[in-house]
Amino acid sequence: MIRLFDSIAGEVRELETREPGHLSMYVCGPTVYDLPHLGHGRYFLIWDVARRWFSFRGMDVTYVSNITDIDDNIIERALRDNKSEQSVAREFEDEHWKAMDLLGIRRPDVAPRATEYLEGMVSFVASLLESGVAYTTSDGVYFDVSSVPDYGVLAGQPLDSLRAGARVEMNDKKRSPLDFALWKNAKPNEPSWPAPFGDGRPGWHTECVVMSLQLLGDNFDLHTGGFDLKFPHHENERAQALASHHVFARHWSHSGWVMAGNEKMSKSLNNFTSLTDLVQKTDPRAYRLLVLRSHYRSPLEVTPDTIVDAERALNRLDTFARRFSLPALAGKNLLRASDVTWSAQGRDLYERFGALLDEDLDTPSAIALLFESVSTANSLADEGKDAEAAGLANAVNALFGSLGLTLVASGGVDIDDATAALVQARDDARATKDWAEADRIRDELVAAGWVVEDAAGTTHVRRT
Repeated sequence: MIRLFDSIAGEVRELETREPGHLSMYVCGPTVYDLPHLGHGRYFLIWDVARRWFSFRGMDVTYVSNITDIDDNIIERALRDNKSEQSVAREFEDEHWKAMDLLGIRRPDVAPRATEYLEGMVSFVASLLESGVAYTTSDGVYFDVSSVPDYGVLAGQPLDSLRAGARVEMNDKKRSPLDFALWKNAKPNEPSWPAPFGDGRPGWHTECVVMSLQLLGDNFDLHTGGFDLKFPHHENERAQALASHHVFARHWSHSGWVMAGNEKMSKSLNNFTSLTDLVQKTDPRAYRLLVLRSHYRSPLEVTPDTIVDAERALNRLDTFARRFSLPALAGKNLLRASDVTWSAQGRDLYERFGALLDEDLDTPSAIALLFESVSTANSLADEGKDAEAAGLANAVNALFGSLGLTLVASGGVDIDDATAALVQARDDARATKDWAEADRIRDELVAAGWVVEDAAGTTHVRRT
């Protein structure tokens, strides 16, 4: 039985699915107007790990994560860069997928763009108007939050206390400060689409409701997001769905953010570090390991020291993989426990590991257990108990793979003196944080036909 913290219940409870053996999962995706930051990386890593674990446990997972490709921020970026909104959205959507690929995050089964579902959004807004829970103003269509009796349940606050809440858009045309835009009327030089209630574009909260219901159906199993999405975004999604007589999501789960000092990392605070930059300068597996070492609901502060520590831990794991000639697992494939041949010790490890993961994704305890098992397997091999050591090592490898962390056993390759000198020079540049020089040398190696990989602070090269 898999249990997750439920944001409405306020407690860890069983993840009951609509269909036995199948999990339908909606993960709020990025608004593509800038490079992804470390908070995005952690967020998508967490739900990639969850998806992989659910699959490992034998579930068939349908994973949907959207792309918000029309938004005020995209329009502002297009104006600032003198580009079209579409070109801005596509540019940063590409950057998002590049970063996700480098982190080893498996792409969604469906990744809908908001602009591809506008017909459904127009129909949805029209139905809310017809039922009387929405109203028109001179600048658009708004949702009346008083039409939902338990509005505020995700935020954990009653309606009255939310009226002065943060992140509520103030507008004297609205009946209540909490009412939110379902449709924004067209403005000069902004993209718009036709609708019976006036040309314009959808509100952010409406986009996700329509896409999730259309792709996963009503009463789908799991809706996830970061803590900062609980209110108003998820509260407003849920309100629209309930007002249109949908059950909507059965289970809501939210993850913690990445901290920069004492503040969460976000674009609005302008304190983010580019995720693209991180994965180009370090082994991307280090960030996955760092995320796994922290509970998904806890804040995480990323520093150069914590990344270096994670790279050292990876070096230990790769050394372990080389000792036991372990195959590379994870990657784009989803592993299943039923496909693993477990030794007696391996089976025991899997059961203990599974008990930790099944109880609210306790990855810190699970990772600690795997590192203990690495030490045990090494000790068994030192004592000449090769069969026991190999069985345990294979289990460790499979369980790291179940979380998307690949152990790399491959050793070095024969390289010429000139290439070896470049590799050493790049390592020296990275050690002194001369990233420009490190990038220049990387480009030179790639131009010479080498594939360049970073692991544990060391440059590795290989031929394709």
